[in-house]
Amino acid sequence: MADMRWGIVSTVKAPLEQILDFAAWHLDLGAHRLFLYLDDPEPQVFATLNAHPKLRVTACDAAYWAKGPQRPGKHQARQSRNARHAFNRKTQVDWLAHIDVDELLHPATPLAEQLNALPAECMVARLRPVEALAPGTGTADGETAFKAFHIDQKARQAASERCFPTWGRYLSGGFLSHVAGKLFIRSSLHDPQIKIHNVIVDGVQNPAEQPLPDTDLLHLHAQSWEDWQRTYRFRLKRGSYRAELKPQVRTGTQTPNLHDLFTQIEATAGTAGLRAFYDEVCTANAPLCQRLQSEGLLRRARLDLATKRARHFPSH
Repeated sequence: MADMRWGIVSTVKAPLEQILDFAAWHLDLGAHRLFLYLDDPEPQVFATLNAHPKLRVTACDAAYWAKGPQRPGKHQARQSRNARHAFNRKTQVDWLAHIDVDELLHPATPLAEQLNALPAECMVARLRPVEALAPGTGTADGETAFKAFHIDQKARQAASERCFPTWGRYLSGGFLSHVAGKLFIRSSLHDPQIKIHNVIVDGVQNPAEQPLPDTDLLHLHAQSWEDWQRTYRFRLKRGSYRAELKPQVRTGTQTPNLHDLFTQIEATAGTAGLRAFYDEVCTANAPLCQRLQSEGLLRRARLDLATKRARHFPSH
């Protein structure tokens, strides 16, 4: 099926350049449609994005939320609602991926071919993340290194503690963000309840799920110390480090979740303690890259986002 079409839905709140990078990257891969929901819409951003023929842009303003139930207070709930809204439109695609603006699909072979090869009964395909490391002594100019993880829990934790000697015991695979991954959803699925990492249909979670092992989900979660600090307080209060989340690592002893871990680091060593954590866990220094390589968990990519942005959005 050569004309297999795929697209993306994303709720975005980011600078225009980052949104353009995200869109250009996926257009370059062959995305047929991008459904972008602007969580804090600005007229100029909307106009710029909406001018592209493959983008379907929705301003999530008061008028948008007035058409349905009240605007959810949590951004995670808004993401789910927007994903369902996109899914119920005439998507003109066979598969729709629900991902974030800091996530980039990275297929080893054409995505359409990978999706076409899935069994007919498969309704969802899981994308596993790799997490970006900040440039360090282990990367060349223009190159981004990523850490991957083992699917097997025991192997994952053992590798985490070998690769990240100080903090690996508290982190699933050495990741700050999710290891659950995201989903491609077949557009023929009837009335799915779309969550961040899962889909529920008639009480069944992720019907006939299959992995998509030849596509990494590049997660640009903390590309630099400054980038991490810019989002840190929000994540600690309302995002992926919030207090009510379970610990990443569940062992016989009580392991702190990320909220408690970061709070403890700050209480004992302040910003310098957070920086030491970041340098060990999130920076592509040569010793870490060598450890990841020995575990088979190092990935490298040249994103070249500016070139792709210029190709698809030449006036920006």
